[in-house]
Amino acid sequence: MTRNTNAPAGAGALRQSTTGSVALDGALWLVQHGFPVFPCDHPMLRRCAGLHKTCDGSRGKHPAVAFTRAWTLDERKVHEAFARGLRNPAVAVGACSGPDGTQLVVIDSDRPGAIEDVASARGETWPATMRVRTAKGYHDYLWAPGTLKLGNGLGQLQGQFDGDVRAGNAYVIGPGARHASGVLYELEDAEQPPVIAPAWLLDALVTKPQFAARRTRWQDASPHVPGQPRSVRGLATFVLDSRPGDRNNRLFWAACRAAEDAQDGREDAQDALLAAAVQAGLSEREALATIRSAYNRTGATA
Repeated sequence: MTRNTNAPAGAGALRQSTTGSVALDGALWLVQHGFPVFPCDHPMLRRCAGLHKTCDGSRGKHPAVAFTRAWTLDERKVHEAFARGLRNPAVAVGACSGPDGTQLVVIDSDRPGAIEDVASARGETWPATMRVRTAKGYHDYLWAPGTLKLGNGLGQLQGQFDGDVRAGNAYVIGPGARHASGVLYELEDAEQPPVIAPAWLLDALVTKPQFAARRTRWQDASPHVPGQPRSVRGLATFVLDSRPGDRNNRLFWAACRAAEDAQDGREDAQDALLAAAVQAGLSEREALATIRSAYNRTGATA
């Protein structure tokens, strides 16, 4: 992938721009470095700009175009797309081709140090690679052999890694984007390109777990109990209706709302959200980490 030395300087340069230019600068940086871009909703818009019929509340992450075919590497088209109003830049992962036909895989850590902990537990060291700071953790960009069948599955990392993987027909929000919490997605080092994914990681992603997930005390717990406030039931149902690939995002959003309610004196919904998240397919460890992160984000105590 050819690097353009005239590209924006990265996080520092983006931070100094106005809100609209931050997103445009991020999108231009991406296409100048070979990453296919498309526009997503922006949380500062009054109404969601996503193509879906009903917004699930995860503002700033919904594609505003059919991203599998409407992505672009053309700077002129990027200017046109981002001139139509506030939009977050996103990367069409499956459309990205690296050196020698490699494919892009993005490791989405839901907390700082999540993937490093996985590597350490296996006696490995996580490599320095292109990294984007997100609202909760990091997006690490890596190259993988094009022959591997990768998707959004965690393989053997299921229940071990606090996060998700994005490959194949997937997308990630890019640098210059604004999270619903107000956090700006920023490059850690604009000069660091993606590196080849370590063999241990690829082996784990393409290998199914050897054992069924351990059942927890929340596996069969009902997130709805008699007399529970309607707001708590609604948040738990929102999490229960999550699909693979969006469970952490929906849980984080619901936990933020629950934390805000708790601060206002209404019933704390942590147990209901945890039960709903486990039944939706998250491990208890993952769900707890996401809930704690949300409560910390709002200033509440989880």
